[in-house]
Amino acid sequence: MSVLTLSFICFLLTVLVLYYVVPKKTQWIVLLAASCVFYLSFGAKYILYILTDSLLIYVSARQMNKIDEKQRQAVRAVEDRASKKAVKAQFQSKKKRLLICTLIAVFGILVAVKYSVFLYRQICSLGSLLLLPPGFFPEYRGLVAPIGISFYTFQSTGYLLDVYWKKYESEKNYARFLLFVSFFPQIIQGPINRFDHLSDQLFAQHAFDYHRFSYGCQRMVWGFLKKTVVADRISPYLSDIFANYTNSSGLNLLCAAFMYSVQIYADFSGYMDIFCGFCEILGIDMAENFERPYFSKSVAEYWRRWHITLGAWFKDYLYYPIALSRFAQNSSKRAKKRFGQHIGKNTPAIIALVLVWFLTGLWHGASWAYIAWGGLNGFFIIFSMLFEPLYDKAKSALHIRESSRMWHAFQVLRTFCLVTMIKVFPEVGTFSDGVGFFGSMIRNMRIPTGVWDILPAPKGSLDYPCLALMVALMFTVSVIQRKRSVRDYLHEKPVVLRWGVYLCAVLILLLLGGSVEGTGGGFMYAQF
Repeated sequence: MSVLTLSFICFLLTVLVLYYVVPKKTQWIVLLAASCVFYLSFGAKYILYILTDSLLIYVSARQMNKIDEKQRQAVRAVEDRASKKAVKAQFQSKKKRLLICTLIAVFGILVAVKYSVFLYRQICSLGSLLLLPPGFFPEYRGLVAPIGISFYTFQSTGYLLDVYWKKYESEKNYARFLLFVSFFPQIIQGPINRFDHLSDQLFAQHAFDYHRFSYGCQRMVWGFLKKTVVADRISPYLSDIFANYTNSSGLNLLCAAFMYSVQIYADFSGYMDIFCGFCEILGIDMAENFERPYFSKSVAEYWRRWHITLGAWFKDYLYYPIALSRFAQNSSKRAKKRFGQHIGKNTPAIIALVLVWFLTGLWHGASWAYIAWGGLNGFFIIFSMLFEPLYDKAKSALHIRESSRMWHAFQVLRTFCLVTMIKVFPEVGTFSDGVGFFGSMIRNMRIPTGVWDILPAPKGSLDYPCLALMVALMFTVSVIQRKRSVRDYLHEKPVVLRWGVYLCAVLILLLLGGSVEGTGGGFMYAQF
């Protein structure tokens, strides 16, 4: 079911009506049924993946709680401290084996459907280096990955790890747990919610609230505007210029790179606004995924503000366990002796960041281009961390005040340019295409004779005034949101002015908004 269609709007209206018509204690059943219908619309066979994943996690989490209960009983049955410690170690070992086996099974499914072709190609490449004859390896096309598999895999395994760490008890009702995993507003491209944040809201009883309805509709319209009027209008021109970058001037490519940053932000944040707005109407507050990322002063800060839930997942379930591991701590001690206090202190973080960004690149795409993209992000974060003392000395020597507005503006602009160049690298295609794109940008750079020598789309092919107006509006909204909610700001205005803004937004959407058919409703992050 494409998100940008009339059928999807009808689907949402049907869900909304049923949600508030049925008895409140059964509202979660409406959401579960709607989630199943939504997922089945992408292909009936793909629901087997999410059912298998959720069932494995559910059974494993329930078993962990049973192991914990048996451990408590066994500990109470012994007297001395040494015996208690031995009993705890025995049950903890059993619980750990269960966790490892479940994670291998769940991530094994993810690897099989998403990365098997990439891995097979690497094996074939190795075979050619070993001078194996052509055709030695049979053709392998792999499996078609079901929609949202990366997102629900991370969300469900995060839940399992929280149960393992005794953050909360496991869910006893499988149907309720299935709703947490398959909740349709998050299934295409997140956010990656936590069980303790989302479950209470999913299963609570919600009465219709006009204020939430109004705010939710406003956010949905804003999301559709960003997606259809900005992202979808830019998309075909950028696809063409990326596919034929050797025929474009350096300035065209440079402008296209910055337009891509606008496109992906409007696309991804537009999706979040649509579904977070709908959830707000239902009385459910979804985890936020954006906090004005293009106002960041460093690459590290940018990733704390872009796709927030993915970064939080990697931080909690990968970064901290690695950084606090015995290997990382021992490496820190050795580095302090050899390279000094500063490098030694940061060694655990560096070890964790290398692995986190390698896997972040793989998560976004099974290609060397995305692995390089992840590596570049990790490199700049680690580089900044290691050279921080030199930065501080240079700022002191140049009398740069951290509170200076000019310095703040420079940091924001520098970071935006840097993440834009990194971001566009894998979008062009393969690793060699990414290198070739920047090579063409440098080699074909020339003094422009007019504005159309700079812009990537030909004159008259793209409505630049409309696009510029929408980008300026997005920027203005972001600036206002630094201090207060735009919806709160509008709510305080006179009724005539407020509804005038609403009607103008809807009119622009109807006149200029387009429709994109395809898997995941044509949203870019659905491919991840």
